[in-house]
Amino acid sequence: MPVKPSAVLGLGLAALGRPGYINLGHGKDLPAGHDVELMLAQAHEVLDCAFELGIRYFDAARSYGRAEEFLATWLEYRGLVSAGDAGLTIASKWGYTYAADWQVRLPAGQSHEVKEHSLERLNVQHRKSRRLLGECLSLYQVHSATLESGILANSEVLDRLAELRDSGLRIGLSVSGPQQAMVIRTAMDCRRGSSQVFSAVQATWNLLETSAGDALQEASDCDWTVIVKEGVANGRLTDRNQMPEFETKRTQLLDAANQYSSTIDAISLAAILKQPWADVVLSGASTTSQLRSNAKALQVAEAINVNQIDDLSRQLNEPPIDYWRQRSELAWN
Repeated sequence: MPVKPSAVLGLGLAALGRPGYINLGHGKDLPAGHDVELMLAQAHEVLDCAFELGIRYFDAARSYGRAEEFLATWLEYRGLVSAGDAGLTIASKWGYTYAADWQVRLPAGQSHEVKEHSLERLNVQHRKSRRLLGECLSLYQVHSATLESGILANSEVLDRLAELRDSGLRIGLSVSGPQQAMVIRTAMDCRRGSSQVFSAVQATWNLLETSAGDALQEASDCDWTVIVKEGVANGRLTDRNQMPEFETKRTQLLDAANQYSSTIDAISLAAILKQPWADVVLSGASTTSQLRSNAKALQVAEAINVNQIDDLSRQLNEPPIDYWRQRSELAWN
C-alpha cells in the first residue's frame, strides 16, 4: 500500500464569519460592535496569514454567517478564480441556515442555526454557494449528517448529490455527536451508479474524543479525504481552558508541550496530524496569533513520538456521551 502523504493544516471559518460561536473566549477575539466591515477585514487578515503559512484548504458553510461572502471577496482580492489556482481546495456545506441575524445573545428558544436536509434546501443553498464561490468551490458537504435527519436514506437528496458529483463537484459530509462512526459507515454504503456518493468526511477527533478513529481509518482505506474539525475541542484544549475540573489534564498537556517548547493547542493538533488516516486538520482560529500558534503543530508533529500521543490520548480521553454533553453546554459568545 502506498504511503499516505503527511496531513496538512486547513482553516475553518466558523469563528470568523459571524459574531457568535461556541469557542472559549471567542467574543474577545472579534472587533467591538461586530461591524461587518471590521469583521470582513479581520477575516481577510487571518486568510492572508493562512496563505502565507502555506495553508491552501479553506472550509466554510452556509450557516457560518457571512463566511462564504468573506472568503469569496478574499479569493477575488487574491485573483484566485478556480479551485486549481495556487493548489486551493475550497469547501463549503449545506443543511443549516444561519438564523441569528448577526446577534450573539438570542431570545429563549431561538437557535443560531436551523437544520434541514431536504432537497429544496440543498438546491437553494447550492445555488447560493456557487454564486458566491463560483468555480473555486471544489468540495460540497452535507452539514452534520446524522441518522436521525434521514439524509442518508433520502433518495431524492442522494440522487441530486450524485448529479453534482457527476458534474465534477466532490461530495462529502460532516458528522457530529457520539454516533459519528455509525454515520460514517452508513455513508460509505451510499452509492449511485458504480460509485459512492461521498468521497470525503469531516469529523471531530481530538485528544478528548477519539471514538471515530476506526471509522475514519476505514474511510481513508476507501480513498476518502479525511478532514478533522474541532481539533482543540472548541478551546477546551488550549490555554484558555481554566476550568478547575480540567486542571489535571491541563497539567499533562503542558508537560508534553514543554518538551517541545510548544503550546497546548499545537500539541493537540500535532496529535491529529500524526494519525495515519488524517488528510486535513482544520484550525478554527479567529486571530492571526491563534493561527500562528496552531501552525506550530506542523513542527511538533515531525518530532513527537506516536507512543506519546497514544499515552496522552489514553490519559485525556472522555466517554463520547460526556464529551458531546459538555460541548452542548458551551455558551455562544
